[in-house]
Amino acid sequence: MKAMMLTGIRKMNIMDIPEPSIKNSNDVKIRMSVMGICGSDIHYYTQGQIGSQKVQYPFTVGHEGAGVVVEVGNAVKIVKPGDHIAIEPAMPCRECDQCLAGRHHTCRKLKFLGCPGQAEGCLMEYIVMPEKSCFPLSGNLNSDHGSISEPLSIGIYAEKMSGGTRGRNVGILGFGPIGMSVMLASKIQGVDNIYVTDLINERLAIAGKEGAIFTGNPLKENIVEKIKKEVPLGLDLVFECCGKQEAFNQAVDLLKPGGKLIVVGIPEFDTWLMNVETTRRMEISIQFIRRQVGCVENALEMMKNGTIKINNMVTHRFPFQKAKEAFDLVADYRDGVMKAMIDF
Repeated sequence: MKAMMLTGIRKMNIMDIPEPSIKNSNDVKIRMSVMGICGSDIHYYTQGQIGSQKVQYPFTVGHEGAGVVVEVGNAVKIVKPGDHIAIEPAMPCRECDQCLAGRHHTCRKLKFLGCPGQAEGCLMEYIVMPEKSCFPLSGNLNSDHGSISEPLSIGIYAEKMSGGTRGRNVGILGFGPIGMSVMLASKIQGVDNIYVTDLINERLAIAGKEGAIFTGNPLKENIVEKIKKEVPLGLDLVFECCGKQEAFNQAVDLLKPGGKLIVVGIPEFDTWLMNVETTRRMEISIQFIRRQVGCVENALEMMKNGTIKINNMVTHRFPFQKAKEAFDLVADYRDGVMKAMIDF
């Protein structure tokens, strides 16, 4: 079968590799339909690593996927051949202290699609996943919904871990797919006002369409000053969704005393820096987000019943053979890209 594999920094080639097969009774073999490009995929593409997770070439990235079941193990009961499914990329052991505590996302032996040293990604024609990572798509849900359920789940989880956005003034710094997912999750909870910043004007336009009360580009204006004019006492919550030190600093400046900073973005550096006096005297709480836990079904149900609409999420599509073009587009933030999808 064909796999699109990383072969170096910003290098990618189609390779012929063995087609995977059912090995365990709970295995599900899937023919990929669509894959969304995530920011973490871009880190591996342009940097070759995220922290200690370093790519050993050749390697296949990709974890936001949906496909069609083609074969199942003899113990599989939830899905059957022909079913269209969303793919949860995490494969926890379900036996360690973290799993038993309900923290499957911090499993001691976690395997995750497209994560170096754990599992090859889904940018290939077929993959095999455990049944518990497969979620049937029903009703009006299509493969795009299945793929987007992964980043949307992170947004839902981040909103939950914030302590709740209902009736609060909220900042979202970085309005890529994760920032947008946080916004969609916050809107359905009854958030008061949402203030959005990003470096791409087309993304800010989408934020405006989605109901942001303020949108601003930090390269063109003092967003802290402008938002503080609107909310002099400061914001209740700020979601840092771009992994930038500048955004982290802006988030601290925007928060009111006792406010909460939720760090969702993945930085390319090793150490966050913070002003000790400001964060201590204001008693700011900081919550880091690690993917999500238990939110995939909620994401799918919300899209199914129309509570959450993803009409403005996907902006670009590419065939499998042109995956490198897609990765270059996203890596360079060109053409106002929000979410690029690859069709198989």
